[in-house]
Amino acid sequence: MEEVFTIPGIFEPECGGRLVSPTISYRTWGSRNLDGSNVIWVCHALTANADVMSWWPGLFGENDLFNPKDYFIVCANVLGSCYGSTGPVTTNPDTGLPYYQTFPLITIRDMVKAHQALAAHLSIERINLVIGGSLGGQQALEWNASEPWRFQRMVVLATNAIHSPWGVAFNESQRLAIEADQSWLSPNGNAGMSGLLAARSIALLSYRTYEAYAKTQSPNDESKDPWSNQPAASYQKYQGEKLAKRFNAWSYWYLSKAMDSHNLGRNRGKTDQVLKKITAKTLVVGIDSDLLFPLNEQNHLANVIPEATLKIINSDFGHDGFLVEVKKLASIIGNFMSNSDQLVNIRQDSESN
Repeated sequence: MEEVFTIPGIFEPECGGRLVSPTISYRTWGSRNLDGSNVIWVCHALTANADVMSWWPGLFGENDLFNPKDYFIVCANVLGSCYGSTGPVTTNPDTGLPYYQTFPLITIRDMVKAHQALAAHLSIERINLVIGGSLGGQQALEWNASEPWRFQRMVVLATNAIHSPWGVAFNESQRLAIEADQSWLSPNGNAGMSGLLAARSIALLSYRTYEAYAKTQSPNDESKDPWSNQPAASYQKYQGEKLAKRFNAWSYWYLSKAMDSHNLGRNRGKTDQVLKKITAKTLVVGIDSDLLFPLNEQNHLANVIPEATLKIINSDFGHDGFLVEVKKLASIIGNFMSNSDQLVNIRQDSESN
């Protein structure tokens, strides 16, 4: 069941502006054990929501690796989204009107700050595992950078320590598509929706690969005329329309800007110095065909975080592999959980002696 937490008072985003009593939509599953050592916190990606059971089956579910019978699972929607947390289409209490373009720019650090407030509200101090891919991985890393004491383990997938110029370029191209829509900045929740379709089409080219399209979108009958037999073209349109039915251009624009803000070293010193302070036992997962977050970014994380292991998944699905290759992920993450449990037990035994 979805719940809503209201952050009391004024929330001041990192880049200026203010939000009056912003809300965070979240869901929980399972129960905490007596010492609170079974908490798992899930950080979602760009257009996902707080219902991790619906978008990460195979990892989260009653018959999956992370079973609510064993864990207390928390997944919270990010600031700026349109799934219950305060975002640009939310009513501004100061004006009685939706924020729209007056919504302040939000950073990954702001998202984490809001979730830290939620953790305090839920009386969660220690977290057994924080897990996230893409923008979710950026949140997990940021949270570990700001509160390394809180986490025992971390799993980050297809993500990075600083969002790359390549990633910013893809995001800017998507925003240009939204801004080219004549309805963009109109004072209504449907502004920029045709642009959103085009933006999603651009995004898919960074999420998937040549091989994935060749496998799934090749013409099935070469005897037909070339214009009516192009599954790849109809697929792009379908995916854009599919997103438009569940999301809005306002949130997409703002969340892509938030991803661009990601930089663990900002106002902290060199990024590697920040990564070296992370104390959680860490699993870094990369996808060998990921064009958007290439393997060198995960290699860097694993090489610098003190207790990190890198695992690479072979997949034709590119960046989307962290959502598609759930069987491979379940095996890799399951082994990580088992092995790190053994290390924790060894440490506890040595400390007691």
